[in-house]
Amino acid sequence: MSKKYPVIAVTGSSGAGTTTVKHAFNDIFRRLKLNPVVIEGDSFHRYNRAEMREAIAQAAAQGKTISHFGPEGNDFEALERLFREYGETGQGQMRYYVHDDAEAELRGSAPGTFTPWQSIPSGTDLLFYEGLHGGVQTEGVDVSNYVDLLVGVVPVVNLEWIQKIHRDNAQRGYSAEAIVDTILRRMPDYIHYVTPQFSRAHINFQRVPLVDTSNPFIARDIPTPDESMVVIRFRNPKEENFPYLLQMLPDSFMSRANTIVIPGTKMGFAMEIILGPRIDIMMEEKGTAV
Repeated sequence: MSKKYPVIAVTGSSGAGTTTVKHAFNDIFRRLKLNPVVIEGDSFHRYNRAEMREAIAQAAAQGKTISHFGPEGNDFEALERLFREYGETGQGQMRYYVHDDAEAELRGSAPGTFTPWQSIPSGTDLLFYEGLHGGVQTEGVDVSNYVDLLVGVVPVVNLEWIQKIHRDNAQRGYSAEAIVDTILRRMPDYIHYVTPQFSRAHINFQRVPLVDTSNPFIARDIPTPDESMVVIRFRNPKEENFPYLLQMLPDSFMSRANTIVIPGTKMGFAMEIILGPRIDIMMEEKGTAV
């Protein structure tokens, strides 16, 4: 934890509303005139795309599994080291994973590979991580220990599967059978390394569909925001002004003493009014510490 060099981590998965999250944080950073260093979770994969295919095949031949959800497929030690070093000095090593041709042109590396490691530019205000492991813990690694604000953004699991099936089929041309195999292969790592992070998060945003998703493998459409509600859970509800939030978010209500439920279309706005003041306070404390 660091007041001089804060670390904010958003841990989420497919179907959580990644675009909404990015827009909300970009708006907060712009309004507060902040210069964050943005770290993508994919950049800490252990293997590039070709190496990962080979690793999966080798593991399957041995009756084992490997996925991007678990420690075999990621360098958790390097991620922990980055968060610790940035919190102490405002420095660290970063790189990018190149997903497609558009990013290849921007980054100068082939799709499915990594850019070279580089030093974080000097003068950044905070580190902003978005990926799958911002709060991960293993026997030897505790990334969450170095995070000042941990936000979980997650859909219910059926909605996550629907999102993945549609994305992998439309963008990558995968068959339904191949996608199901991937879901099954990743499930042990998802249970052991991804879901526990949401218990450590300071705030969780969970998207819940209001349409039938009981069989995600035959769903024809991804539920839209106006076909969803968002459940927001606060780890420390005593710090929250719930009357203010209920007033600012029409049609919202409290379902528990630490939980507010809002319409799905209000998720971005809710993130801004809940997280914006927190980040503003972090920057005030940073100024005092410096």
